[in-house]
Amino acid sequence: MDPTDQSPEEVYSVWALPPEPARGRLRRVMAALRAAYGGPAFEPHLTVVGAIRLRRSSAVEALRAAAAGLRPYTARVAGDRRGGFFRRVYLLMEPTAEVMAASDHCCGHFGYQRPTPYRPHVSLIYRDWTKEEEAEARKKVVELDQDIRDLQFEISELALYTTGPGGVESWELVETCHLT
Repeated sequence: MDPTDQSPEEVYSVWALPPEPARGRLRRVMAALRAAYGGPAFEPHLTVVGAIRLRRSSAVEALRAAAAGLRPYTARVAGDRRGGFFRRVYLLMEPTAEVMAASDHCCGHFGYQRPTPYRPHVSLIYRDWTKEEEAEARKKVVELDQDIRDLQFEISELALYTTGPGGVESWELVETCHLT
């Protein structure tokens, strides 16, 4: 931690960013869902560390230290699911040993204690749903990308985002780190 950092504490999250072409595929599906149902735009990501309150210098330092101790790893879709805290449509990712260990490793560097068990996923849209809309949106995902259930990609980039109480529209990229 930088002892001269007088910045206010903010809420940060760590995301694993899918590389191209997976990122482009996910962006296209997400844009089509937003066009059909509304909702805010955000980058495709797999949350690695959930919301934690820190000063900026501490968050950046933790990200860099965590990334330095990780190698690239593979993430694979396990299926499409609904629900969760934000009432969203998302792709559930396989909780492989690599995926779980990467999150545990990063959480350790951030001093993050999960309030619930880790459930790796890639959210496709955030909004409130009726049951009918949600079922329709889940079908639309497969219509938009018939092979999305077979999606897998190598995670080689972690990103630190502010994810504070201002909502999705206020989320900002702070820093990225490449895994080697």
